[in-house]
Amino acid sequence: MAKKKRRSRKKALVGPPPEVMDIKTLAQYLSMGRSKIYNLIRQKKIPASRIGRQYRFSKVLVDAWLKEQLIIRPDETQIPLFNK
Repeated sequence: MAKKKRRSRKKALVGPPPEVMDIKTLAQYLSMGRSKIYNLIRQKKIPASRIGRQYRFSKVLVDAWLKEQLIIRPDETQIPLFNK
């Protein structure tokens, strides 16, 4: 009998995100897959800290990284994503 692949549903992050996140929580926070996050880590494109064999992400640094990733066309004004 062939094994069935289990597809897990992406669960939305409930409540405010913690100040320090693991891969699973970050994936929920950014609404992207864990494999995409691992690729970003390998390419050194996302701020990450490695503790033992696990990665941790500071919410403050991830939010700053997101702000840097905004793509703005010259004819448009920037809409702030975060309140100061």
